[in-house]
Amino acid sequence: MHQPNYCEPNSDRLAMPWVRLHALKDYLDMPLNAAGYENVKVTFNLVPALLDQIELYLRGGTDRHLELSRMKAEDLNNELKLEILDSFFSANPTHMIEPYNRYRELYVKYSRDINHKKTLPSLFSSSEIRDLQVWSNLVWVDPLFRQEEPVRSLLAQKKNYTEQDKNSLLDWQLKFLARIIPTYRDLYEQGRIDISFTPYYHPILPLLCDTDCAREALPSIKLPRKRFVHPEDAERQIIMSKDKFTELFGRPMAGMWPSEGSVSQEVLEMMLRHGLTWTATDEEILYHSLMKSNLKREENPLHTVYEYGPGLKLFFRDHNLSDRIGFVYSGWTPVKAVEDFVDYLKDLGKIFKDRLDNVVVPVILDGENAWEYFLNDGSDFLHLFYRTLNDDPEIELVTMTEAAQRVKSRPLTSILAGSWINHNFRIWIGHHEDNTAWDLLSKTRETLVKFQNEHPDFDGGKISAAWKQVYIAEGSDWCWWYGDEHQGMHNDQFDKIFRGHLSAVYDLLGTDKPPELNVPIHGEASASFTILPYDMITAQIDGRVTHFYEWAGAGYFDCLKAGGAMHRVERYISGIHFAFDHNRFYIRLDFCNKKNIELIKDLKFVLAFFTANPLVLELKAGDDYFAGEISGQYQFFLDDILELAIERNYLWLNGYGFLSFNLTLLDGDKKLESWPEDEPIQLDVPEKNKEIFWPS
Repeated sequence: MHQPNYCEPNSDRLAMPWVRLHALKDYLDMPLNAAGYENVKVTFNLVPALLDQIELYLRGGTDRHLELSRMKAEDLNNELKLEILDSFFSANPTHMIEPYNRYRELYVKYSRDINHKKTLPSLFSSSEIRDLQVWSNLVWVDPLFRQEEPVRSLLAQKKNYTEQDKNSLLDWQLKFLARIIPTYRDLYEQGRIDISFTPYYHPILPLLCDTDCAREALPSIKLPRKRFVHPEDAERQIIMSKDKFTELFGRPMAGMWPSEGSVSQEVLEMMLRHGLTWTATDEEILYHSLMKSNLKREENPLHTVYEYGPGLKLFFRDHNLSDRIGFVYSGWTPVKAVEDFVDYLKDLGKIFKDRLDNVVVPVILDGENAWEYFLNDGSDFLHLFYRTLNDDPEIELVTMTEAAQRVKSRPLTSILAGSWINHNFRIWIGHHEDNTAWDLLSKTRETLVKFQNEHPDFDGGKISAAWKQVYIAEGSDWCWWYGDEHQGMHNDQFDKIFRGHLSAVYDLLGTDKPPELNVPIHGEASASFTILPYDMITAQIDGRVTHFYEWAGAGYFDCLKAGGAMHRVERYISGIHFAFDHNRFYIRLDFCNKKNIELIKDLKFVLAFFTANPLVLELKAGDDYFAGEISGQYQFFLDDILELAIERNYLWLNGYGFLSFNLTLLDGDKKLESWPEDEPIQLDVPEKNKEIFWPS
């Protein structure tokens, strides 16, 4: 369970509402659901900074969404109305807006006139704005609590709420937040759940120790100008986390999920020194660590416990099984999803039938974000899931701490420095924006150290507060939203929050802050329009982004930036993703506006591949839909996006080699666009089974 530290410096105000809203939807129902079954054991990992923010609300803390929700609808001017309209529909449209007639009605009305900002507020009455204030809070309440008052009555009422109705809901929210931490404490003391923490402000520990460790997985990565080497900060984040755990739960912390599963040799040594008994990361880290140690993968299975040191047990999550829950099952019926999960486990049981005592299957996933993509916030799936596992005599559920104690471990003497995303750190370092953020962090930290040394009698409270801002700025979430990998509605706001934490250091010291802290980092021009693939992927050819990480690691050509020098009245394709796995080469096309694609009468995509045997593919609609497949050659599907998979042996006789390609979009014989406009996209695809993105 994780949210970044949104708390504005020297304030009780949170810059964004996600701690409060996710608390209503995820933080209480999840442990209660798991604890409702006698044989179900789940480990909940909590970020200390998240718990701090929950506690802050109980001391009178607020956020802008809450402030706007409290405002009397009749007293709002057009500027405040517009702010509400632009921010109160931030919810999953399919599962959190569409099922509720009044919320959907307001959303449709807003969407219809979204481009007319000056007149938009006048179209909404005070009653409609108040209904929106209520619904934007109401839909976040998990189904488990919808029979509680006033939630039950407000759901039944549906519209025409009063100010008293609205305030009763907001008051209930704060009482609800007060139940969260005591519930975890009670269930933990009863042995119904296990609890671990991450480092305090969710930093990428290996990068705090030494940013050069990013080169272990990506030797050619471009790093910040200033090398960041502060293992003492990584250690401090661990110590603060351990202290918070003891404060809340009255006993030492046993295990730690490192932020984003990020590990390195130095981090494991640090965990050993501080008495942690287990940690975990992704299966790809295990495989590459085995290669690093010259150990054979077939002799060192994934589904067991490893040990580093003496005393630190290591778990490597089953990537496939974990991601099925996080990204795949939301589109399935609960029955089909649970059957698939159990079948997978029992197939493993057959494979390991002669040594089941030493088998454990680590399933590790995001604790909150997946459920809004499920029907009914995942409650139907979770209840069937837990009940089935609870009742099955062949399956035993254990906490991470229990598995660390009971399962015989295998030694692992070295570990790859990487995370649970593509076994590297590219999400957080390497892009120009990421590197700019790291350089600003380095500069601010150096300023603080120098000031502290030169002013030994300066206010100790302000020095401590300044260090707190540095530790917050070391969190992973700021660089998560920098670069090309993750684009959302709030990138600019995350950028502002990050620079605000750094600026606060200078304010606390009473020194002038560098002018670059006033300049947005997000949105700076990239050096190139093309990013090459940095990992293999396997895409599902269904015309949509099947799950969040489906195309993570792919190369990317930015058509909008590449075409920036020449203004076009109409653009169709916004970007081209390209990647490969052992057997296929993949291309994905993103569109500026899918409706414009649908209006093309005789739509065709022509792709030209330049290899030793050049190939031209013409993709066009079949009898009923825009899709096609020729066995042994290629497969494509157009829906939200266009996805294409080409067999590598169809591009090259030996399945690998140099490749360049371009794309043309046509309406019949009329060319609409061609990308790239000059030189084609170029890359080398390595020999099969030698596709390695790190030095062996």
